[in-house]
Order: sequence, then C-alpha cells, then structure tokens
Amino acid sequence: MNKNHLEKYLDKIISVIYPRHCPVCEEIVSPTGRMFCKDCIRKLSFVKTPVCLKCGKEIFDAQKEYCEDCAKRKKSYEYGMALLNYDELTEKIMINIKYHNKREYIKALSKLLVSRYGSEILKLKVDVLLPIPVHKKRLRQRGYNQSALITKEVAKELNLTYAENVLVRNKNTKAQKELSPEQRLANLSAAFACSEEAKRYRKVLLVDDIYTTGSTIEACTRLLKEKGVREVYYVSLAIGRTLV
Repeated sequence: MNKNHLEKYLDKIISVIYPRHCPVCEEIVSPTGRMFCKDCIRKLSFVKTPVCLKCGKEIFDAQKEYCEDCAKRKKSYEYGMALLNYDELTEKIMINIKYHNKREYIKALSKLLVSRYGSEILKLKVDVLLPIPVHKKRLRQRGYNQSALITKEVAKELNLTYAENVLVRNKNTKAQKELSPEQRLANLSAAFACSEEAKRYRKVLLVDDIYTTGSTIEACTRLLKEKGVREVYYVSLAIGRTLV
C-alpha cells in the first residue's frame, strides 16, 4: 500500500471514529464520507467571473480588467486567486477556524481550493509555497497558524514543496480597520522579515486565509523580491468583495 492509499485508508478510519463536522452547519456531515453536507456546500459564495486580473476579486463590470483598488494602487505580486467571497457565512467559518480551534475545517476548504485552482497552481511551476506567518505570541495563544495548515494541505494535495520559516512576523500589529491603505502597508512592512533562504527561489506562491486590503500580501511580496525572488503569486481561502 503506497503512502497516498494509506493516508486515505487512515482518513476513512478516523472519520468513522471521529465523524467530520460540516464547516457550514457545524453538524456531523451528511451523507458520511463528504467534507460538507450536500445542501450546505451550495450556501457557500464561491468567487465567480469576472474577476480582477490582479487580485482575483469579483468585479461586476465585465468591461473592466481591475477592481478599483488595483486600478489605483500598483501591486508588486503577479496575480492572486481566492476561493470564497468574504460574506457572513465565510466570516463565521473563518472565526471558528481562527478562534474556536476548528482546524478540521481547514482540510475541507483546502480540498475545495485545490479542486478549483489546483491545475492553475501547477501551471505556475512555483518553487515553493509559503504561508503568511503569525507573530509568536499569537501562535502561542492559538496553538497553530491557520495559513501554515492551509499551505501544508495544498502542498500535500499537489505534491509541491512548502517552507514555513522563510517569512517571519516579528511585530504583533494591532487591528488596522481605521488605517488608510497606505498606513496599513507601512505598518505591515515593519512587521515582517524575510530570511536568506528566499534567495533560493525564483517563483513563490503565498498562501493566506483571508485577503482583505492586500497589504499583507504586498508587504511580503516586496520583502521576497528584495531577496531576488522573480515572481510572487498568492492564493487565499477568502477575499473581500468589491463594489465596482
């Protein structure tokens, strides 16, 4: 029995002993063997075309190439992809993952992400997948970095390399809701650091749970490119909507 078959076999055994809970309704998944309840998965707001050619956010004018933010502010990364619109349901799922130890939901969402974007990710031929890091204080409090867990799942599904310590967060920034996009970027630029290991890579895929203003992805992209990385892409489970 090879490694993949063994993992699938063990996964089935575990799901019998510890039945999966649906990320949407939080009840035991029905029918068994699925990651989401059959009806619940239809409630998710998947990102649909047309999308911004830079950040991957839904736009409502097929004649436009970019959302308002990407049209106004130059982004250093090549382009990004996101699975879900950040609506009330997605927000509830993300809160459960980040603050209520619902790590089991990450596997279900990561599989959806790979189903949607796996072939496109492989076409990029990136050298490594890098998770957006969290500060060590937050890591101690939470016990895990949700972005790192997503990265591991995606890397495993696609048989790609991932590395956790290329990017580090050395400053625990406060909530940035009241800051302008420029202030957010300046705040975050000082919060991250990049190791010399980044010099080994030409193409990198950043992995995060939620893309909101894009300041985090932009700050990390700039650091990587300063180390000589040629191309940076990103993928996230969720992304904020645009009104344009």
